[in-house]
Amino acid sequence: MSVPRYWRETKYRYRLIGQMCAQCGNAGFPRSGVCSACGSVDLEEVKLAETGHVVTWTVVRNPPAGYMEYAPYLVALVELDDGVRVLSQLVDIEPIKVKTGMRVEAAFRRVKVDGGSGIIEYGYKFRPLIE
Repeated sequence: MSVPRYWRETKYRYRLIGQMCAQCGNAGFPRSGVCSACGSVDLEEVKLAETGHVVTWTVVRNPPAGYMEYAPYLVALVELDDGVRVLSQLVDIEPIKVKTGMRVEAAFRRVKVDGGSGIIEYGYKFRPLIE
């Protein structure tokens, strides 16, 4: 990834920002050019909830190129408190302790180091919510 592109996308890497359709009210993530519910292009950026619950999850043992050093790791489908679903890595928990329905919160973490340029990429992951 080029340095200019990395910095241009910073806002979306560091925050859970989705879109809200002005026509039907559907909220979505990730951002796209069209509403997945009604096809409208009248969309506005919205800050999404940072807490939610695990809908389903899996352990990735055979990761894609560039992520081998992180395996095994957990990936979950998280339904945020505003109803938007996000696919993300789960951290700070052992696989045996993950439960469907468990409460989680967004956490700012290192995603990977770009081997060619050495840029450390950060982003959101989810961790258990201590209530």
